[in-house]
Amino acid sequence: MSVFKPQIEQLAAYKPPLDGRDPARYTLLDFNERTIPVGDHIKQALVDFIHSDRLQMYPAYGDITQQLADYCQVQEPQVMITNGSDHGIELIIRAVGGVGDDAIIPGPTFAIYGQVATVEGMSIVAPDYRKGEGYPVQQVLAAITDRTKIIVAASPNNPCGTAISNEQIAQLAKAAPNAGILVDECYFEYTRTSATALLAQFDNIFITRTFSKTWGLPSLRFGYVLSTANNITRLLAMRGPYDINQLAVVAAKAALEKPEYVDDYIAEVMGQSKPKLEAFLTERDIEFWPTTANYILTFPPQPEALKQALQAAGILVRPRVDSEGRQGLRITFGTLPQTERLMAAMAEFFAR
Repeated sequence: MSVFKPQIEQLAAYKPPLDGRDPARYTLLDFNERTIPVGDHIKQALVDFIHSDRLQMYPAYGDITQQLADYCQVQEPQVMITNGSDHGIELIIRAVGGVGDDAIIPGPTFAIYGQVATVEGMSIVAPDYRKGEGYPVQQVLAAITDRTKIIVAASPNNPCGTAISNEQIAQLAKAAPNAGILVDECYFEYTRTSATALLAQFDNIFITRTFSKTWGLPSLRFGYVLSTANNITRLLAMRGPYDINQLAVVAAKAALEKPEYVDDYIAEVMGQSKPKLEAFLTERDIEFWPTTANYILTFPPQPEALKQALQAAGILVRPRVDSEGRQGLRITFGTLPQTERLMAAMAEFFAR
């Protein structure tokens, strides 16, 4: 006999390939992170806090939710901070779903959605993303039943970079008024498109965001949820009072006060590196999915051999598969010099 729920017994841990990821040795184009260090003002804010002799105290978060509300152009009661966006995703799914309920999670996608839904005993319905077709909204709408309690709408979706429009999100919210519509805006700063305008119209939309990707703070684990004030009140009743690390809040506050380091990086990555790599792939007739994010899902010949060649050249990329199980490589857009190094290494491999 086991003390665990049956679905826990069958669940494997999510283990991302983190071993050996040394930024001094490799250009890290595998985890969709910021590929260069954060600004000195953030490092200094952390140092200053450490020397303030407050590490022995419980966290006090101050006005961080108001700062985020101003940044997101919503009201302060519509914001809840979390321990990374994974924490927000978990709380939302736990709050709305349970045994016997359905979670509609188009795939392939970020593993955490399915992991949490499975832990809660939900059944997963997984419509397929298809290249060039966008979010599978018609498949999702057709899958909605009285059992549907959560619908995931990652925008853009990982690994394929596919976005979902506000019109489509509104369709989902109308079609499933008793289900939570989880809009994961993990890469918001790269797309600058958001469902926040829908929060005044629908009370079943939940938006998750993070400081792990654009802001360059994944090691500190800071994210937040945007929804109606009533929904945030309910989620706060589930979240612990000290779940968010104080150092994460210190870094986030410093980042929000001087966001120029993010704006400059985005301009280079999305305005220069993205079109340059896309042109490189097109010229060599290498298939890739259209993307709105800071990463691209590619299907080069000999993907595993290419991955190994890039690693030997000091560049890490991430193997991923499409809905048909076809092997590809997801590549993060880095700075222009990093992208040029990547293209040179790829060209050398293809010239063999």
